[in-house]
Amino acid sequence: MPKDEINNLALRRELFFPSAEIYSSALAGFWEFGPVGQAVRRRLVDLWRKELVEKEGMVEIDGAQILPEDVFKASGHLSNFNDPIVQCKKCHSLSRADKLIAEKIDDIVPESLATAELDSMIKKHKVSCPKCGGKNFDKVKKFNMMMGLDIGATGDQKAYLRPETCQSIFLDFRRLYKNHRGDLPLGVAQAGKSFRNEIAPRNTLLRQREFGQMEVEIFFDQDKIDEVPLFEEVKDYKLNLWPDGAKGTKGISCSEAAKKKTVSGKFIAYYLARVQQFYEKLGIPVKKMRFRGLDKDEKAFYARETWDFEVETDLGWIELMACNYRTDYDLAGHAKQSKQDLSVNEGGKKFVPHIFELSAGIDRAFYVVLDLAFRKEKRGKEERIYLMLPPKIAPFLCGVFPLVKKDGLLEKAREIFNELNEYSFDVVFDEKGSIGKRYARIDEIGVPYAITIDYDTMKDNTVTLRDRDSMEQKRVKVEELAELLWKLQSEKEKF
Repeated sequence: MPKDEINNLALRRELFFPSAEIYSSALAGFWEFGPVGQAVRRRLVDLWRKELVEKEGMVEIDGAQILPEDVFKASGHLSNFNDPIVQCKKCHSLSRADKLIAEKIDDIVPESLATAELDSMIKKHKVSCPKCGGKNFDKVKKFNMMMGLDIGATGDQKAYLRPETCQSIFLDFRRLYKNHRGDLPLGVAQAGKSFRNEIAPRNTLLRQREFGQMEVEIFFDQDKIDEVPLFEEVKDYKLNLWPDGAKGTKGISCSEAAKKKTVSGKFIAYYLARVQQFYEKLGIPVKKMRFRGLDKDEKAFYARETWDFEVETDLGWIELMACNYRTDYDLAGHAKQSKQDLSVNEGGKKFVPHIFELSAGIDRAFYVVLDLAFRKEKRGKEERIYLMLPPKIAPFLCGVFPLVKKDGLLEKAREIFNELNEYSFDVVFDEKGSIGKRYARIDEIGVPYAITIDYDTMKDNTVTLRDRDSMEQKRVKVEELAELLWKLQSEKEKF
């Protein structure tokens, strides 16, 4: 689907829109989520929390967004968190050098390449400025993406907005480990905002300066990387892996991936399986997924092994989650900088735990789900637009509509609406406009079902239940509605 259709729908139906849009001085890379968009976004995070946090016995924290400078000295961000930028000599606009080259040659260009090599590639491929079309650039430079600020009345305390949510997890590890009764592996999760001073924010939610992340950091004993109690559950499950150096993606079972050392061990394979299964629940077809293994020039400075989970969309392959084997880099770095002992002692062995990270973008996942859920079809002379969102992440499970506002139908509809709310279903009530227009409104925002209260309801206490995707309808007894909706939402029953 063309991105302008998503943007049009987003603005029209309160999904997302630019921040401070009434001002000409509004900053690029900052977006607001409207009532509908925030509902979908919140449910997406709730599903992540259920599937990748609670089911796996992990704990969740909510860390500070501002951290002292020493944290980022220890993490390596102040020295290594850099993007290559290049300036057009004609219009003076700045661009990411690696992205400019990648668009020209339609291939991945590692951002960690030396600046001289990037300069050479710009000349070799005759790269043009995206703003003015000029081909004359200054030398490529490295730009640190950290957002700094001064704390205190005198501004003498240097701090930074976090560029990722994980640093709080590393800083809190010692306390959490002790309260966890000293037992590895320990998974710690966090969902929240992160900040990066992007050079050229674009494609709305895909490259922002303020963005949502949902991250999991799993601390484990590297000597037990093949000891996974629940591995039997996924051993035959096939991962769509594209290892570094391979010609393309192929399905590999978790057992095979661990045995052949395609991944470092069963521990890694297990969590890659859980990641792929989570995105399946978001309605993303497996054939559109892949784990792309990064080579040494692409990996982050802290990673021994990285699998980028990517999904194919109309904008190409988009990374939704980075799965990084960070070794003991983080805890060792913070231990050295803070002069605190962050090692553990298990089974008579003292060691610094290794970390496997699942770092996902909330807003990117939100955008990709919209892209893949968008449907437009002709029905006679009418054009129908709807979002085929799974019930678990739709903004509402159903709409409740009185056919008309008279003869007791409005009051009966309110009664049913209130009852469904008491069952904790997310339901929207609408009494305005024709019933066809009300159906169309909720179809566009992805609400799976509609309940219509009509004159037959007043006679036999049944309602019309309508399915969004097929537009089929059936009569349901009011006393059976709650149980049926629960089964539909939990996918225990189909319409």
